[in-house]
Amino acid sequence: MRYVSTRGSAPVLPFDEAMLTGLARDGGLYVPEAVPTLSPKQIAGLEGLPYEEAAYLVLAPFIGDSFTRAEITGAIERAYAGFAHAARAPLVQLGPGHHLLELFHGPTLAFKDFAMQLIGQLFQIALARTGRRITIVGATSGDTGSAAIEAFRGLENVDVFILYPHGRVSEVQRRQMTTPCEANVHALAIDGTFDDAQARLKDLFNDHGFRDEVGLAGVNSINWGRVLAQVVYYFTSAVSLGAPHREVAFTVPTGNFGDVLAGSVAKRMGMPVAKLVVATNQNDILHRVLTTGEYRPATVAPSLSPSMDIQISSNFERALWWAHDCDAAAVSRLMAELGAGGFTVSQGAFEALRELYASGRASEEETLDTIRRTRDETGEILCPHSAVAVKVAQEHLQPGVPMITLATAHPAKFPAAVERATGLRPKLPPHLADLMGRPERITEVANDVAALQALIRERRTA
Repeated sequence: MRYVSTRGSAPVLPFDEAMLTGLARDGGLYVPEAVPTLSPKQIAGLEGLPYEEAAYLVLAPFIGDSFTRAEITGAIERAYAGFAHAARAPLVQLGPGHHLLELFHGPTLAFKDFAMQLIGQLFQIALARTGRRITIVGATSGDTGSAAIEAFRGLENVDVFILYPHGRVSEVQRRQMTTPCEANVHALAIDGTFDDAQARLKDLFNDHGFRDEVGLAGVNSINWGRVLAQVVYYFTSAVSLGAPHREVAFTVPTGNFGDVLAGSVAKRMGMPVAKLVVATNQNDILHRVLTTGEYRPATVAPSLSPSMDIQISSNFERALWWAHDCDAAAVSRLMAELGAGGFTVSQGAFEALRELYASGRASEEETLDTIRRTRDETGEILCPHSAVAVKVAQEHLQPGVPMITLATAHPAKFPAAVERATGLRPKLPPHLADLMGRPERITEVANDVAALQALIRERRTA
C-alpha cells in the first residue's frame, strides 16, 4: 500500500512512513493511492465480532506490509484494553430509526482515543525498529491534545508538544493536558484561536530544516493513521443495524473534518452509506461550503462546543482531492486561493461533494435545548458537540434508513454547558475524579513560529 500527497509533489511513502511523517513535505496530506474495498460478504462477516477483530480486518489492507499481522493485532489489543465499555463503541437508541454511537469510553473520554491510542502503539513499534527519537507537535481545539498526551506520555523516544488556544477550551480539556507530570509532555497555551495553532503547526512542518533537526512528527487529524483508525467504528455500528443489506446514514459533529472523512472512506470501501451529514455549530464554515460552494473563512466565535470552533478544516483538503478525481494540481490551486482568502468549488466537484455529504448547523440556544430535551425524553446526557449532531440529525431522518449520530465526548468534559441546560453537573469517571485537584503545568506562548521553535529546541530531550 502506497500513499501520495494531495498536492502531488511529495515522496510516495508506505503506510508506516506516511504515519510518522504526518504532513507531506509539499504541504499536502497523505492519502492512499487506491482505497481497498471489502465485499458485501466480508462486511457482513464483521457482525458480532469483537471490536478488535473487526478493526484488524478493516485496517490491515491499508497497512500492507509495514507491520506484521502480530504487530497489528498486538497494537490493536493494547490500544483498546483500557476502554471502559466492552463493546468499545456501543450504540444507544434515541428514538425510531435514530441511534447514538458512544465514542467516549476511552481513557480521555473522547472519540480521539480510538485513533490516538492505536497510532501511539504503532509509533512505538516503528520507532523501536530504528532507535529513532521524534518530536511530536500537535494542535488541538480540545480533545486531540489530551488523547495525544495520554498515548505518548512517559515514552523514552518521544517528546510531545501540544498547542491549544489559550482560554478557548473547557476546564476539563485544559486540565487533561496540563496535569500530566511526565517530563516528555508539554502543553502550550497559544495566544490565538485553534486556526492560529493549526497554522503555526503547519509552519513548523513546512520549515524543512527545523523539521529534520528535531525529528518532527504529527498526530493531528492531518495524520492519515488518525483518519484510518476512525473508519472502524463506521463499519461496526453499520453492520449492527443491518448493513450491508441496507443503507445507513451518519451525522457527525465536525470541526476539522477528519471524523466525517473517515465515514467517506468506509463508503469507498463498500459500506452502503446513504448520506454523511456534517453537523456544525455557529462557526459553520463547512455547512456554508456544502450549501453554497464558497469556502470563505470568517472570524471564529467562541461557543459551547469549543472543539468545533474552527474555520480552516484541514481534512476538507482530502475531500476536495477525491471530489476532483485525485487531481493534485486542482487541489494545490484551491489551497493557494485559501491562503489568499478563500475559494469557490468547481461545479463538478461541488456536485460530487453534495452527492455524499449533507449538512446543518445548530445555534447556541438550539444546542442547549437539544441537551435539555434529549435528557428529558431519553435519559441520555449529551455533551454540547454531540447535541449539535443530534439536532442536525433529526432534520435528516429518512424512513427505512437508520441514522447513527456520533457522540464524540463524555458530557463530564463540558459540565458547565450541561449544567446550564439541565441543572445537573455530570461527574467525571473514577479515574479522573481528582482531576480538578491535580497541579497544572502551563506554558503560554506567542502566536509566532520563531517563539515556538525556540521553546521546542529548549525543552526537547536531545
